[in-house]
Amino acid sequence: MPQTDLPLDELWSYRPQVSRPADFDQFWTSTLQESRALARETVVSRAETPLTELAAWDVTFSGFGGDPIKAWLLHPTGPGPFPVVIEFIGYGGGRGLATDRLGWAASGFAHLVMDTRGQGSAWPNAGPGATPDPHGSGPAAPGFLTRGVTDPSTSYYRRLYTDAVLLIEAATQLDIVDPARIAVTGVSQGGGVSLAAAGLSGLVRAVLPDVPFLCHFKRYLDHASADAAGELRRYLSVHRDSTDTVLNTLSYLDGVNFAASVDAPVLMSVALMDDISLPSTVFAAYHRFKNADKEMSVYPYNGHEGGGTSHWSRQVDWLRTRLH
Repeated sequence: MPQTDLPLDELWSYRPQVSRPADFDQFWTSTLQESRALARETVVSRAETPLTELAAWDVTFSGFGGDPIKAWLLHPTGPGPFPVVIEFIGYGGGRGLATDRLGWAASGFAHLVMDTRGQGSAWPNAGPGATPDPHGSGPAAPGFLTRGVTDPSTSYYRRLYTDAVLLIEAATQLDIVDPARIAVTGVSQGGGVSLAAAGLSGLVRAVLPDVPFLCHFKRYLDHASADAAGELRRYLSVHRDSTDTVLNTLSYLDGVNFAASVDAPVLMSVALMDDISLPSTVFAAYHRFKNADKEMSVYPYNGHEGGGTSHWSRQVDWLRTRLH
């Protein structure tokens, strides 16, 4: 597969103008306030697993609109509190099984894995989801990007981003978690959600977006060959007069705009043969981070798999120096 985007030297200087609505901050502040007002108590119960060296818990917390959202919590069996890594899942995936992701907990961190409302039935190696999305939308193309896309208040991702922020807040109430040492991470869609969560929550102390999706939507729409970009293009090919409306909604959801509000250390990754998270869209977000403590891991000959386990090992070492 050839490289899918601009040459690397141009990516390092790629700083596009990305539309940011004048009421962006107000929109998200009111969204979060509305859902906080409907919040219910977090419920934690022991997960049935064969694990003996790690503790595993089934978590239900209050997300957007007070909706119950599932998560897994894993942590070492020794005394806490532990620094926590909150992970968000890629497009179409769910939280899977409690035993699917053991690396962070086995490395000394508490690990919260958020289920993705309405997703979890698209690819088997991510495992199934356990959280419905009880909110409908107008006409949409198959997938999630166009659900409610005619208005930011009805967008699917308004709900998903709110879930992510409220999980961070719920984590601070767990005895096993050190609320002063919270990191967020995720691959692809999960990386984009981690950008939104870090941009909206002042509780995050480190951000690790891995080949993040949901950034620089206009370029993504025009240049990406991935199925998700096709969802947007198919929708607009039918709703021919809706381009400005859709782009306006997407501007409230763009990882580039959330990155501008992130003030925590960042370790990001990009793959130059990635046709899903186009490298230029990833760099567009990276250049918006304010904190001088930011790093980009570049994988020149990888696609959307990015750096895989090799990059995860680097994440562990990097995070240990930030959440010591």
